[in-house]
Amino acid sequence: MTGPGLQDGEAVRGRGIADRDVEEALALVKEDRDKARHRGDAPDRADASRREDTDGPGTAPHRDSAPHRDSASARDARAPQPQGRTSDRGASHQVPSESSRSGGPQDRHHQATPWPEAREIAARAARNGRRGAPVAVPLDAALGLGLAAPLTALTDLPSFDTSAMDGWAVAGPGPWMVREEGVLAGHAAPARLGDGEAVRIATGARVPPDTTAVLRSEHGRTDDRGRLHATRDLGHGQDIRPRAQECRSGDQLLPAGTLVTPAVLGLAAAAGYDTLTAVPRPRADVFVLGDELLTEGLPHDGLIRDALGPMLPSWLKAIGADVTSVRRIGDDADALYEAVTASEADLVVTTGGTAAGPVDHVQPTLRRSGAELLVNGVKVRPGHPMLLARTKENQHLVGLPGNPLAAVSGLLTLAEPLLRTLAARPAREPYALPLRDAVQGHPYDTRLVPVVLRADRAVPLHYNGPAMLRGVAVADALAVVPPGGARPGQAVEILQLPWATAAPGGCFT
Repeated sequence: MTGPGLQDGEAVRGRGIADRDVEEALALVKEDRDKARHRGDAPDRADASRREDTDGPGTAPHRDSAPHRDSASARDARAPQPQGRTSDRGASHQVPSESSRSGGPQDRHHQATPWPEAREIAARAARNGRRGAPVAVPLDAALGLGLAAPLTALTDLPSFDTSAMDGWAVAGPGPWMVREEGVLAGHAAPARLGDGEAVRIATGARVPPDTTAVLRSEHGRTDDRGRLHATRDLGHGQDIRPRAQECRSGDQLLPAGTLVTPAVLGLAAAAGYDTLTAVPRPRADVFVLGDELLTEGLPHDGLIRDALGPMLPSWLKAIGADVTSVRRIGDDADALYEAVTASEADLVVTTGGTAAGPVDHVQPTLRRSGAELLVNGVKVRPGHPMLLARTKENQHLVGLPGNPLAAVSGLLTLAEPLLRTLAARPAREPYALPLRDAVQGHPYDTRLVPVVLRADRAVPLHYNGPAMLRGVAVADALAVVPPGGARPGQAVEILQLPWATAAPGGCFT
C-alpha cells in the first residue's frame, strides 16, 4: 500500500537527494588528499538540524553546511585515535590520548567497528559482569522482567477433569435421564453419574465421576418424557478437558531468561504462582549534554529544543532498563566527570559530545576516569560516532550522538544488546523482509532506515536524516541496509521497534 508521502514524484526527489549524498560520501574516500580544507572548517554545533555525516537519503545537506557537534567534520579531523588491543571480551581500546589526535575522519572510519560486530561486543560486554540478584516479584509487578529460574508447574493443568462447553455431562449411550440439579464451576465434586444418566453442566465445572462425554447444549434435545437425546454423534471423552491435559505438576513450562509477557503472567497464575523469581531491570542514568538545549518553548537565538531528554527514558524502559535519573549537564567537563564517576547505575547513557571538539567532553572524561573503551565509532549511518566503554567493573557507558535519529541508532546498536544481557533475556530471532522500494546505501557503512511493515514488505520512510524523528515516529522497525544499498524486493534484516505500531491509515512520511 502506498500512503501519503510515498508518491512517485516524491520518490524521484528522494533519489535525487540520495544521489547527492552518495557523491558526498564517496568524496570522503579522497579526504586524506584534502585534509587542509577540512582542518579549516569552523563547525557550528548549535544547528542540530544539520547533518551528522553523509547518511543517505533524507538529509540533503549542502557542502558548506555547518555540521552537528558529532559530525564527520573538521572536529573529527582532530579526533582521538584508538590504540587497539585485544581482550577476552572482544575488540577493546585504550581511550585515545591527547597526543594521538592526528588522524582525519577517514582514519577514524577505518578504525570504527563494523555494525554487526559492535552489537556482538555490546552483548558480550556484560556477560561476565555482576547482574542483579534474582528477586521474588508479585505477578502484578513482573511484567517485562526476565525469569531468573525455569517456570515449573506447581499443579496439574487442569487439576481435575473439566467441561469444555455448556451442556450435559452424560454417562453411557443415550437417551439419558436428566437429573434435576446442575453442576456449576467452582463447586465441590458432584455426585457420580450412573449409566444412562445426564446432568446439566457449565463450562469449567468439574465433571462427575464416570462421565463419558459432554453433550453441547446446541447438540441435544429432550422429549416429552424428559429424556435427553443427542442430535449429533457423540464421541467418548468429547468436550472434556482431562486432568493434566496441558501439563503435570513438576513439568517445566518456560526456561530461565524468558521475558515476562501478559501471557506468561496468565500461565504462571494458572500454574499456581503468586510471585515469580526474576532478574531485576538494569538501572540506567541518562546525562543529556549541551549548553544549546532548551527544555520548553520554541527554538531561538541559536538554541534548540532537547528531543532526547523526553525520548530516551521511555525508550530505555521499553528495551529493558529502569531509568533512575535524567540530568541535563552543560558543556562542563568537570560536571560530566563528577556525574559519571558518582553514578551507581549499571548503564550510563550520554547524549552528544562523543567527537573531539573543544566542548566534546565524553572521551576526555573516559580517559580521566580510566575507562576501557570497547567500541569507538561504528560503521553505521546514522550514528557512527557512538561509543561503548567499561567505566567500572560492573558499569558501562554508552555514548550516543547528539542528533535524535543517530541516538536511536546508538540505542539499538549498543544499549539494547547490553541491557538484554544484563537482564538475562535471550535475543530475538533475527528475521528479514523484502523492501518494497530501493534504498540508497552508504559506500562502506551499514544504514539503519525507518520502515513500516505492510503485508510481507518493508516500506522505507522519508525523513530519515540523522537529526530527524518524523520518519521513526511512525515506523514499525528499522531496516538494516548493507553497504552499497538495497534494490526493490531484496530481503534485509529487520529490527522491530519495541511498540511496533504504525500511524493509522498508512504511511504519512
